[in-house]
Amino acid sequence: MANKIDYFEIGSPDPASSRAFYGGLFDWEIEETPQGDQPYLMVDEAHGGLWDTSDMGGGNWAIFYVHVEDVAAALERAVALGATVVVPLVDNGQIYFAHLLDPLGNRFGIWQPKE
Repeated sequence: MANKIDYFEIGSPDPASSRAFYGGLFDWEIEETPQGDQPYLMVDEAHGGLWDTSDMGGGNWAIFYVHVEDVAAALERAVALGATVVVPLVDNGQIYFAHLLDPLGNRFGIWQPKE
């Protein structure tokens, strides 16, 4: 499964508005409330996520995630090729992930499941 796009995420400081827009536009089922203490809603079961960014600077983004074999190695390779790290390696208990900007400023994510 490595190096395949298999997840997307929308970052929004106003998740209720984003939920109404994307849910209305694409008929996506978006969770009513976040799970646990994370400001994160699952989109269309587990195909994507809506992240409430209001407590972390209020950023907006719509990104795709590439499933990689090793997030740390992919981060190193990406930086060597000119990428900028936006969200460094995160271990959320279930997966490792990071966000980057490509050399032209496009945001994307990389992730791998924890074994």
